Amino acid sequence: MSWDDGELKAFSGWLDRNGPVESIQAVICDLNGIMRGKRLPVEQAPRILGGGIRMPLSIVGVDIWGEDIIASEQILTTGDRDGLCGVTGRGALPVNWTSRPSALVPLWLFVEEGKPFPADPRQALAAIVSGYRELGLRPVVATELEFYLIDPEPGSAVPPISPYTGRRLDSDAILSIDELDDFGEFFSDVYKECARQNVPADAAIAENGIGQFEINLLHTDDPLKAADDAIFFKRIVKGVARKHRLAGTFMAKPYGTRSGSGMHIHFSLLDQDGNNVFNDGSDEGSSVMKHAVAGLLQGMAETTLVFAPHFNSYRRLRPDTLAPTSVSWGYENRTSAIRIPGGNPVARRIEHRVAGADANPYLVIAAILGAALVGIRNKWKPPAPVEGQAYSVEKLPKIPAEWGQAVDAFETGPIAAEIFDPVLRSMLIACKRQEIAGFAEQVTDYEFSAYLEIV
Repeated sequence: MSWDDGELKAFSGWLDRNGPVESIQAVICDLNGIMRGKRLPVEQAPRILGGGIRMPLSIVGVDIWGEDIIASEQILTTGDRDGLCGVTGRGALPVNWTSRPSALVPLWLFVEEGKPFPADPRQALAAIVSGYRELGLRPVVATELEFYLIDPEPGSAVPPISPYTGRRLDSDAILSIDELDDFGEFFSDVYKECARQNVPADAAIAENGIGQFEINLLHTDDPLKAADDAIFFKRIVKGVARKHRLAGTFMAKPYGTRSGSGMHIHFSLLDQDGNNVFNDGSDEGSSVMKHAVAGLLQGMAETTLVFAPHFNSYRRLRPDTLAPTSVSWGYENRTSAIRIPGGNPVARRIEHRVAGADANPYLVIAAILGAALVGIRNKWKPPAPVEGQAYSVEKLPKIPAEWGQAVDAFETGPIAAEIFDPVLRSMLIACKRQEIAGFAEQVTDYEFSAYLEIV
């Protein structure tokens, strides 16, 4: 939970190499995937790294606007008590895109007795990883994150102006090398910052939307690091974009008629000898893989709230958009929610395609690995894989298409209850219901134009 003297000396050396660093951002990740915390002078490093920082446990459950949850159990039953902030083991990360260089130290929450606070999303993922460890299995996880670059000036999403041509982007450009070249300086800085923060950024591509891109992060056999990497990557993209007078957004659907942005998760499982247990030498995959698929399908509706946590998220989950709408799986099928990629059986893996880029990577990976673990433990069998377009198969059960439905399914679902601690579930449900109420109170410009002088 804290660093020893040797690690503190190593940090002093890190400061010397990465200086001048004037301040440290001590942060935890809330349920919405937003970093919250404190800015402290660099002289406070021993206190931060020694576990001397405290924050309210309720901070992980505030709503998307940063407001406390009305009638929060954390406040009503405990008086909004503090938790202890322990270091995650990731170390300090340099932040070089701000006007004054600083360092970011990621933390996670513990209760006063030193036990993990179960509503901390990183702690939730750690609990699932522990379940695999009990079975002698080690998940290998990789993420693919899509995002848009937009003009930072307007109040709504507007395509950016190309730094190379001086013209505003006006068309889709999937796999366009020219568009990658146009924003080459931005991408160079993203890769530099990823290298500084030990985020394994791999291939970058231009995606289907105007100004939409995707960068893949390499796989790791440490799911906590995979989630850390995704969280830090999102922050890097947004920070570097500001440096280049752009804005980066991971909204699921910033343009109503353009492609949405997803966060696809690839995973496989290694046994104690390092063998991929999804591989049985065939193109179909092992029985363990199919048990995992069955668990993912059984738990999908219950965990959709994790994959699509926001009002805007449900604009992405529409038919014929390459975002899934049905609880389905298939081999090399990008219209299904679960895709089994082809290739060498040694690399057999599952791709989960439901989550939007706006989701919390810790909760997403926890939900995926957790549902798969339930399927493996119970040796469930999946239905037949989908062939052809999953959108056109009417008998398939549907992913919840509305925010409120997803909240209800998460609240009552037995698999969601098996994956996530009751404290986390109650805090997330309360948070989302407060956000739903907030959106319901707003009257949009579109409503005014439709009704104000007409009805």
